[in-house]
Amino acid sequence: MKKSFSLLEIIVTISLIAFLYTVFLPKNKINYLDELVNRIELYISLTRQKALIDDKYDLVDKLWHKKRWTIKFFRCRESEGGIYYSIYSDKNNSGHPSIEDTLKDPLNGKNVYSSNTCKENNLHSKYVLLTKEFGITDVQMSCNSTTSLGQLSFGSDGKIYSRLSEKVNEENEYEITAPCSIKFIVKDGKNKEIILFPKTGYSNISKSVQ
Repeated sequence: MKKSFSLLEIIVTISLIAFLYTVFLPKNKINYLDELVNRIELYISLTRQKALIDDKYDLVDKLWHKKRWTIKFFRCRESEGGIYYSIYSDKNNSGHPSIEDTLKDPLNGKNVYSSNTCKENNLHSKYVLLTKEFGITDVQMSCNSTTSLGQLSFGSDGKIYSRLSEKVNEENEYEITAPCSIKFIVKDGKNKEIILFPKTGYSNISKSVQ
């Protein structure tokens, strides 16, 4: 009951902040870099809460840990260019999310997902298209253990991982044990970063820097 209530709290918080942001902030004052990091920080909290109530442990499936809830950043295919992200649980252990695996945005019911074509789709949240929607040219993660731009995977025990091992009995590999910086960079060089702390899942947002 406690964990379910925590997830509800996150959803209500996202809804309230989005409402206040839309109604009270003049459109000419919107800073898209600020809007992005605020949204990502809330999505990280939502993903972590989802993981806390959705224990993936399976005595039969030796690779059960690969199904942990994950937010992962990708590059669009070369012909399209840009960066996107998806939030998902890899139910088929394919190593790449499908739309059926992804989280639904509680604000609009759309999937927090894109394919590498990075095309807008009525079923997908447009906010996953980091370059098209926010002008992001690069994402840099200090805790990246992947060959992509990086990911954060969350266990039902509150632990956070920078990668999910392909091997059996390695469910505790790649645990984050130090603060992880996720930096979002725009074309003019300005950037903001989210600092995520291990164990607690607490995060904070840095000031914009040139």
